[in-house]
Amino acid sequence: MTLSLGGRFAGEQVWQLHPERNVLSARVQTDFAGVLPEIRRVQHSRMHPRTLASQAYTEGDGRGRPTFETSFDRRSGLVTLRQGRDEVSQPLTNEYHDPVSLLLWLRTLQGQERAAAHLTGGRALIQRLPDLEVDGHPCYTYFLRPGNAYVYVEQESPHRLRRLIQPTDFGPIEASVGLPRARPGGSGSDKGRRRSRREER
Repeated sequence: MTLSLGGRFAGEQVWQLHPERNVLSARVQTDFAGVLPEIRRVQHSRMHPRTLASQAYTEGDGRGRPTFETSFDRRSGLVTLRQGRDEVSQPLTNEYHDPVSLLLWLRTLQGQERAAAHLTGGRALIQRLPDLEVDGHPCYTYFLRPGNAYVYVEQESPHRLRRLIQPTDFGPIEASVGLPRARPGGSGSDKGRRRSRREER
């Protein structure tokens, strides 16, 4: 996916999904660039392959130990959150999603008007908005609160995420599938973009 801010190139995001033993693993690497500071963020989610409920989630720069971790231990009935040296646990009373598994779970709603999901930071409310065509693909449009994010999901199988819009301190950042916009850089940058598009497929 190509990131843009105010119509200007702001980086790239690559999603990789693959099955592991009894779980679905998703890795999302976001490389901010262009009009944004060059920062890498790597999110890794392990989830139930059918319900897409989160079993573990980490977030960091991909080069060292994650800066944020969440684990869901159903044997002990605890949710454990770690950030730096701080660690806190709480009872596991619901099925939880993380920021990655939530977006993948939205693909299964197939136009449901309203839904809700539990995250460790609180409850996410999902509202369906009028359908929209994105690059020639009819999409369901979902609005998420809190966060005020918009998610556009293909109506036809395989129900890909076509566009994400997330408010930030810099302004709304849009992630969309398709050809990247013009950006500064030489052939090395072009090669990286071609590799990212191959991985998306």
